[in-house]
Amino acid sequence: MHDHLDQFQTDAPDYRLVEVDMDPDVYDDWHIPGAVQINWEEDIINGLGGNVIDQNEAESLFGDLGITRDTTVVVYGDQANWFAAHAYWVLKYYQHENVQLLDGGRRHWRLERYEQSQDEIEYPSREYEIDGTDEDVRGYKTDIMDSLDEDRPMIDVRNPQEYRGEKPPAEIPNTTDREGHIPNADNIPWGTAVNADGTFKSEPELREIYGEYIDADRSTVAYCRIGERSSITWFVLSELLDADAVNYDGSWTEWAADETAPVEKASTPATTESDS
Repeated sequence: MHDHLDQFQTDAPDYRLVEVDMDPDVYDDWHIPGAVQINWEEDIINGLGGNVIDQNEAESLFGDLGITRDTTVVVYGDQANWFAAHAYWVLKYYQHENVQLLDGGRRHWRLERYEQSQDEIEYPSREYEIDGTDEDVRGYKTDIMDSLDEDRPMIDVRNPQEYRGEKPPAEIPNTTDREGHIPNADNIPWGTAVNADGTFKSEPELREIYGEYIDADRSTVAYCRIGERSSITWFVLSELLDADAVNYDGSWTEWAADETAPVEKASTPATTESDS
């Protein structure tokens, strides 16, 4: 990426670099030269938990960023790409073919002492047309509820305390009155998949962590609280390990709000490795 940075700094729509952060203000502190910004809470979701922007909104958003259906889009962000992975997933959901995730995001870019910029970036708007969605990448509450008795593989990627049924850490939105996890879900915090510098662990390491989910009989469900952390785990399963997986973007916020949805609590999670 660093060696091809000049390709992402022109008005031509061939390449576009997009930053998506948990804290949108860090973009103003510095960003990779040529990068435009998506504000995850204002631009790409309609409320927390299961509300991807609709087709018209997505067409306007991507077109305003100078993106066409043929653009190679590279996304990155803070928190080892929490929300960048979610933007990647949304692009995939709307069937954008040429999209990549910059391994390590902001953290790794800074550690490598690569160029930084504070320039305001704006590219000419382009026409962006969406022709349907890829439902194979998205999980829905009704389908998950229907498959509970079938022991469908599920990964709760949240912190162990959230999985146990405790209140979330301060940096995590407290979006529900009920805490716990979906029955049968294993707890593998999303941070298990990344190194200290924000890059993904090696393929052998990832296969060791997620091996039982790679050849599962049914698509593995990844979920968190509002669908962004689970996008990282979905990316690992689907894009790095070629496993059949869906991101349940409604996640715990939608699930817990439904009083008919069963909830479990546990004193000891399936894994005790802490989130990062």
